[in-house]
Amino acid sequence: MSPAQLEEILRLSIEERIQLVEAIWDSIADNPETLPLTDAQREELDRRLAEHRRNPQAARPWPEVRDSLSRKK
Repeated sequence: MSPAQLEEILRLSIEERIQLVEAIWDSIADNPETLPLTDAQREELDRRLAEHRRNPQAARPWPEVRDSLSRKK
């Protein structure tokens, strides 16, 4: 990104910059397989998947986890 491009972006309103960030993030999220993982991250994901396959009943639905976390605030 050139300094002129950055300058132009910084002239956008806060709302416009947020929309730009959201659009950029969405474009990244559309291709998660292109995100690099460290060996440690890959090992952790493999460990978690293996644990889930050993005991799938231990998993909790996201709404339940979210509600539990909300009550701790």
